[in-house]
Amino acid sequence: MYLQVFIHTLVSIIVLFLLAKWIGCRQISQMSIFDYINGITIGSIAAEVAMTKDNVIEPLIAMTMYAAATVLLSFISEKSMKLRRVIIGRPYVLYHNDRFYYENMKKNKIDLHEFLMAARSDGYFDLSEIQDAVLECNGKISFLPKSENRPVTPKDLKLQPEKSYVFSNVIMEGKIMPDNLRHIGRDEKWLSKQMDIHAVKDIKNVFLAICDGNNNCFFFEKEKSTNKKDTLV
Repeated sequence: MYLQVFIHTLVSIIVLFLLAKWIGCRQISQMSIFDYINGITIGSIAAEVAMTKDNVIEPLIAMTMYAAATVLLSFISEKSMKLRRVIIGRPYVLYHNDRFYYENMKKNKIDLHEFLMAARSDGYFDLSEIQDAVLECNGKISFLPKSENRPVTPKDLKLQPEKSYVFSNVIMEGKIMPDNLRHIGRDEKWLSKQMDIHAVKDIKNVFLAICDGNNNCFFFEKEKSTNKKDTLV
């Protein structure tokens, strides 16, 4: 009996892994409602495969069919804009120029409290700062601030800042990451000079070091003492 459960569980894990790879890597926030429910259904069937004493072929076929439906609908939605609106849905304007579109909120089951919570989560405690609010197909509300409330950019100030580079982890927990160093076109000799510039004496005390292609480096050393101040409670 235990051997059967072990084998069935192993089979369901393997099939679930393969189906997940087939469907594709998508975050929950990017899924449509159908994708989300389909994923829960496939997981439920996989759990049933692990515990069933009967033939596992039928549940595995059901899992494959649910996954195939997801892939097929995704393919169709990519090929046809009209069908995409039916399968995935379309965005709805909930708020524009200090006016709520009540019918759109009612149609999508969005109440005022949920809207205000989403606004606060994005940093908008004052609705007068918002130009537009759009309900996306994945259920997330996107906010566009009014022009006077948008962050100032270098383009607004007619500045031309230097090109930015992605920082790479070159030291992690006292160990040098040679592949990451080569990725930014540097070597261990260059890293040693950077350590001297930043007065880092022992690499073992470096918890994390990050560098980019512009010779910018930041070293974060370990702090052995304990901070007992409960200022975040």
